Amino acid sequence: MTRILLTGMAGQLGSELQQTLAPLGEVMGVDRHRLDLTQPDKIRQVIGKCKPDLIVNAAAYTAVDKAETETELANAINGTAPTIMAEAAQQLGAALIHVSTDYIFDGKKNTPYTEDDTPDPINAYGQSKLWGEEGVLKHCDRALILRTAWVYGAQGKGNFVKTMLRLGAERDQLRVVVDQVGTPTWTGDLGGAIAQLAQSLQSDTLTGIYHFTNSGVTSWYDFAVAIFEEALQIGFPLQVKQVVPITTAEYPTPAARPAYSVLSSQKISAVLGNHPPHWRTGLRRMLKQLYDQKH
Repeated sequence: MTRILLTGMAGQLGSELQQTLAPLGEVMGVDRHRLDLTQPDKIRQVIGKCKPDLIVNAAAYTAVDKAETETELANAINGTAPTIMAEAAQQLGAALIHVSTDYIFDGKKNTPYTEDDTPDPINAYGQSKLWGEEGVLKHCDRALILRTAWVYGAQGKGNFVKTMLRLGAERDQLRVVVDQVGTPTWTGDLGGAIAQLAQSLQSDTLTGIYHFTNSGVTSWYDFAVAIFEEALQIGFPLQVKQVVPITTAEYPTPAARPAYSVLSSQKISAVLGNHPPHWRTGLRRMLKQLYDQKH
């Protein structure tokens, strides 16, 4: 039976992966309490004890703005930890799937980023994730990096969809940035894709970098509008009457964000055998899941 070590099991993606990876073998999930990713020796110890055939690293430091001041912590979790996982996987002859981000790009393009485009992060978070990618590729022959974007799910703590629902229930007007464009990605679809890749890894020599997001393109503003439209239809209690589009300049944040971070899913679609579902379909399914959990 395949032994799978899953990091970040309590997060929004990790919770999903516990279910989607289960049919593939024995999933050994660890969260931040059971595995402190700032402790290199602890990482080696846990991997040595579990002796996995596959490591799926869904753990990350994702506080984009905080990373500007907590750079050392972000680098430890997003850069050093995956590198150590890669070294340990290599020693065991295990495969490694490492989840990365669209924020490794500068956002200056206006066509979808492919796996061949040169990364150029514009914030500390993106830089830490890029170091992680480099470490993984350098130290593990059977490594697959999956870049994704704008991830949200019904599980885990916070994400953009949950924040909008909370604020939309409290306020009648919200201001949301309109000049940052990307693709929202539901953990249900992302988790399914990772499980499919994990299955392929068992029999295939699938390595290198791949991009996976839902299909379609939107701005944070249009995403917010869609969240409220879909949530109202399902029956979420909302006060919000108006969503006002604002520019990035009107909403300054400690970390710079790429203006355009759409990822091309062409390469992964060929491997998976189909195109990822449209982001709005994913949103609808997530909101239904969230609503059912509460009722």
